[in-house]
Amino acid sequence: MKVITDILDTLIGKIEVKPLVKFTSREFSLKTMPSRKQTGVFGVKIAVVTKRERSKVPYIVCQCVEEIERCGTEEVGIYRVSRVATDIQALKAAFDVNNKDVSVMTSEMDVNAITDTPKLYFRELLEPLFTDEFYPNFAKGIALSDPVAKESCILNLLLSLPEANLLPFLFLLDHLKRVAEKEAVNKMSLCNLAMIFGPTLLRPSEKESKLPANPSQPITMTDSWSLEVMSQVQVLLYFLQLESIPAPDSKRQSILFSTEV
Repeated sequence: MKVITDILDTLIGKIEVKPLVKFTSREFSLKTMPSRKQTGVFGVKIAVVTKRERSKVPYIVCQCVEEIERCGTEEVGIYRVSRVATDIQALKAAFDVNNKDVSVMTSEMDVNAITDTPKLYFRELLEPLFTDEFYPNFAKGIALSDPVAKESCILNLLLSLPEANLLPFLFLLDHLKRVAEKEAVNKMSLCNLAMIFGPTLLRPSEKESKLPANPSQPITMTDSWSLEVMSQVQVLLYFLQLESIPAPDSKRQSILFSTEV
């Protein structure tokens, strides 16, 4: 018995424990990979998708929203509750190959798998819906203290987005407002929805992250990330709380609005 014990002690002493947790930097985790499929919609510029489909809003967004509004707006925690990854990946693959049976798939799947699909689609866009160019000004505009100046800036920035970005956003915005109308049942307020979609639709460029020029206290990486997320949520919440948004064509030509912050 002692011999066996000595052997075990020797073997245990030679065991090398290596950590299996791999750290991935935030910069790397934000990167999106372009689709390699000719019919792909994930990881493809939204303008390319709408041009290919000859649509104003990508089919994947329309189909998912239609199904959610058909049977899911009263689901408690809608858009907050996630589903198993296999269902989401199955829908992703179907939309990527332009599967004609995708409408049948969505009608048979758990609604929470469907809500995860447009979130994944917008998150995997090569460029966020609010674009790298406009993101810094949205972040600055939402911080303005003068409500008139804020509205002027934020609305004109929105309506200055490329049409391929603007129209899908307005479509999604109307949908999220309809979801929030069922808050008493689904427990999803405008604020909850903004917290979910804000960081998905708006995010800083992968190259750099904008922070306040002269913060009163030293800012850590965690603080800076929190500031960015807070700004993203506030921008979307601002639009969700507006009773209406001026028609793009008329407001684009207005000289009353300025994008300068």
